[in-house]
Amino acid sequence: KSNLTMTDSKSHDLKTQESRVMAVDEWLDRWKEGKIGFHQDQVHKLLKKHLDAILDGRKKIRWFFPLCGKAVDMKWLADMGHSIVGVDVSEIAIKEFFTDQNLPYTEEPVPAIPGAKAFKSSDGKISLYNCNLYDFCSSIAGKFDGIWDRGSLVAINPSDRQRYATLIVSLMTKDCRYLLDTLLYNPSLYKGPPFYVPDDAVADLFGKMCNIQMLESVDALTERQKAWGIDYFTEKVHLLTLTS
Repeated sequence: KSNLTMTDSKSHDLKTQESRVMAVDEWLDRWKEGKIGFHQDQVHKLLKKHLDAILDGRKKIRWFFPLCGKAVDMKWLADMGHSIVGVDVSEIAIKEFFTDQNLPYTEEPVPAIPGAKAFKSSDGKISLYNCNLYDFCSSIAGKFDGIWDRGSLVAINPSDRQRYATLIVSLMTKDCRYLLDTLLYNPSLYKGPPFYVPDDAVADLFGKMCNIQMLESVDALTERQKAWGIDYFTEKVHLLTLTS
């Protein structure tokens, strides 16, 4: 049951990138070397614009940020009274978040995940888990009323997408509103990440479990993307809700 609107003017072959794999160490190295062009210093414009669509009149909800990095969006939402849970494989990213935002925090082990650590703001509003995303589950920090997926589905290895979708859906409360940010370009011109995720891929991954509404499509081509050798770059946000 999907009310997905197909608005792609161009459709490309998903097979172009399906075997592309980024090892965890490559992501860790990017943070070590400061090669984080994907990080944004300002709150994401499309999150700001569509915040009401996620809140749907609700106040102080629980948010999940998959592959959170040091997204400033987390502090912005916490300042409104929401509680935030994020997961990232990079400890550097998580520590930089608290440092950049001048937030005191505590660090503790996560008994259910060997080697994992939880970094929690002293006010208790923000909890960031340093672990592999696929080791995370609802028994660790419950389920969520809102999810902001920016730079997450588009960053994971294409071969992991079904596993990822299953995890995300398992973290949704029945009234959860999931804002998904996807990117479109010609994948034969750039190998990713971020990866090409067309509307039909979103429908294949989530359509059986979720209603999918495309909220907005914007031209996001900047000099950064032109340097990758691509000729168009479209950013889309979709609102997903559980069908049952």
